[in-house]
Amino acid sequence: MLQPLRLALPLSLVLAWGAAAQPQPAARPRVERKRSVTIASMPAEPLPVVRVAQDTLTLLFFPSPIQKKTLTFDESRIRVLDAGERSVIIQPVVNLGDGERQEIGVFFNDGQAPARAAFRLVTDPAEVDSRIDVQRPAPSIETCQPTAQAPAPKPEDFVLLGYLDDKGIATSSRKGPLAMQGLSFESLVAFRGTNWILADVRIMNSLEQPAWTPREATFVGRSGTPLRARLVAKQPGPIPPGQARRFVAAMEVAATDADLVFTLEVLGDEGRRLTIPGVRFPLPTPGDAR
Repeated sequence: MLQPLRLALPLSLVLAWGAAAQPQPAARPRVERKRSVTIASMPAEPLPVVRVAQDTLTLLFFPSPIQKKTLTFDESRIRVLDAGERSVIIQPVVNLGDGERQEIGVFFNDGQAPARAAFRLVTDPAEVDSRIDVQRPAPSIETCQPTAQAPAPKPEDFVLLGYLDDKGIATSSRKGPLAMQGLSFESLVAFRGTNWILADVRIMNSLEQPAWTPREATFVGRSGTPLRARLVAKQPGPIPPGQARRFVAAMEVAATDADLVFTLEVLGDEGRRLTIPGVRFPLPTPGDAR
């Protein structure tokens, strides 16, 4: 009698087939987190890390208004889906690779230190940040002083950031004397560009007065409302008695078709201040030859 043919399969093949037939566990979705981060107060400090993923929108919410035009990021790797007065929504084009770090940064609108918020973007397999509440570090004595001279900007920076257009830059200038509380200015040059003004002033401290350090600057318009300006020192530190130092006060302004006139106030140690009225910022015009 013929016996049925039996095929003997190797045990290892049977086990492998059985394992393949079992359902594979699905990849775990990333856990969404909402948290606060504090930005770096000094350039040498490490940037806070924000975890992003291609399937999740990440909201960065800032404590004060930002300058949307100053957003910097790699457009081939990161999308900015929306930028508001105090918020930015981002999403990577694809998940960032292992060890890949992308940076995004933006300047605040108030000129206070730290002036820029920057973050290091990474993709984490387990977690993603859906909302980041940005915090600024508490100001210290050092950050209350005028900032030092910044690195020299490149010409293209002015155009790309929208500070300069085809109307160019208009200027006006004044000479002293104008003295109060032992302070005077030797000269002042007022610059006006696209939505910004800047006063370049050389301040003299009287020989009879103690050393004096300017701490903050404001522009006061016809409405009487003081507007905080960024104050930059050519040479940081106090002005010794009988000497003069150069300072720059700058801020953004709304677009208008008229000349601007402000009173510049520079406040420093022991309540001493220098007030310069009637600082004129003429309207830039195409072909202006000032």
